[in-house]
Amino acid sequence: MLNTKTSPATKQAPGPEEKGKADSAKKAEEDEEIDIDLTAPETEKAALAIQGKFRRFQKRKKDASS
Repeated sequence: MLNTKTSPATKQAPGPEEKGKADSAKKAEEDEEIDIDLTAPETEKAALAIQGKFRRFQKRKKDASS
C-alpha cells in the first residue's frame, strides 16, 4: 500500500494500527472465494484473448531484445 501523504524519504515503519489493517486485509483476501464458471463460453473467449495478448507481448519483448 502506498502512502501518498508522505514523501518516500520520510517513510517510517508501520505502526501497530497499520499492521493490524494489513493483517485483516490479507485475511479477507484469503477468505474470499471466487466462483468462476470455467465451462462458460465467455470464460473461454476471455482466456483466449488474454493468452493471445500475452503471446504478442512476449513476441514483441523477444524481438526488441534481439
